[in-house]
Amino acid sequence: MPKPTSNLLETFPNPASENDFWIRMQIPEFTCLCPKTGQPDFATLYLDYLPNKKCVELKSLKLYMASFRDKGAFHEAITNKILNDLASLTKPKFMRLTARFYVRGGIFTTIIVEHKKKGFKPENPIQLPELSNERATY
Repeated sequence: MPKPTSNLLETFPNPASENDFWIRMQIPEFTCLCPKTGQPDFATLYLDYLPNKKCVELKSLKLYMASFRDKGAFHEAITNKILNDLASLTKPKFMRLTARFYVRGGIFTTIIVEHKKKGFKPENPIQLPELSNERATY
């Protein structure tokens, strides 16, 4: 697997930049390694963003996410890195990344991190759709 790097990410021009519209992506097979034990951590990531001039290209996003498979990082660090890489590349009006890690030691961890374009003030409060409950145990 390639080393996790934002160089794997690609964009394309927003095809409807005159409109505000949400893009929601669900990434159900995210994997990284626990930096303490070396054991795999699994998560479903939810990426929600209001694009500005650029959108993230899906195949490059898939390869970027797969590059974390052999990377050791704490949940908080890896979630923030992913959001920062995506926000730096696409420069969205608003972006939120929610990482729902599966149980480890009897504890579920959810990390939510946001980016807002400087000076961005929505006309209406930002209300994102509810996350699906794909796991009844969560």
